[in-house]
Amino acid sequence: MVGKTFVGEKTYILRRKPGTAFILNRPVFIKQLASEAEALEAIIQTNDEIKTVEELDGDYIIDASGSPGLIKRELKIDKGLKAVAYQQSLRDANCFKEDTVEIIYSFRYGLGYYWIFPRNPEIREVNVGVGFVDKPDVSLKTLLEEFKEKHKIEGKINYTTGGFVPIGLQPPLMRDNILFVGDTGVGTFPLTGQGIYRALISGYDAGRCIAEGKPNLYPKIIREKFIKWDVIGKTIILCSNVFHKIDESAAFSFFNLFIYLSSRAHLWSVG
Repeated sequence: MVGKTFVGEKTYILRRKPGTAFILNRPVFIKQLASEAEALEAIIQTNDEIKTVEELDGDYIIDASGSPGLIKRELKIDKGLKAVAYQQSLRDANCFKEDTVEIIYSFRYGLGYYWIFPRNPEIREVNVGVGFVDKPDVSLKTLLEEFKEKHKIEGKINYTTGGFVPIGLQPPLMRDNILFVGDTGVGTFPLTGQGIYRALISGYDAGRCIAEGKPNLYPKIIREKFIKWDVIGKTIILCSNVFHKIDESAAFSFFNLFIYLSSRAHLWSVG
């Protein structure tokens, strides 16, 4: 797996050994998990729409309802930093690269980025999207179409999606008997392309804590794993937006300096 990050005129390459990094096909993975859970006699209810917290019943509840999640909205505790994003899934894409993830940073409207992720090699499908921390004064669809035209990206649109992208930890991680995982708990980390990775870890840790009778340890475990990058990432976002107000090139220079220093400190391996 190769990750390419483009920051202005500079390109950074993050390489992972075979078998250590994956692009997850979520629908297939969820189906596999469901089959394994049923084999362990778990009861799975589908098409059961939850409309209010009052409908939830159980000794403990793991909330993976996304961002912003229904429970946090209803309880008015949705406090995390979020970006806005728009994505298209393209079939028969001319930019399909099976083992390569590309992230292209932009400071046109503060800190933002475009991405090209391979999805399904059988139909040469990719996810192409755009996200900004502060909502720009132009539609994200327009920005993405401009990006596709500039990079000569072509393909048939299968479907589109959009909404909020949670950046970093989304406090609180637990409220009463509810443990928050995935986008509604640990969020994503665009600087390193981590989304599903963080969700899987949080889901595993939440289940393990409950199974061991220690659910209250879950927030502590998650903070120990992610707080360093949470502080670094949100500081970078704040500083980048300050530099952006001075000049777009100043923002790119600052971001390149961050990558250089973090790689020297072994926080982020590039080369």
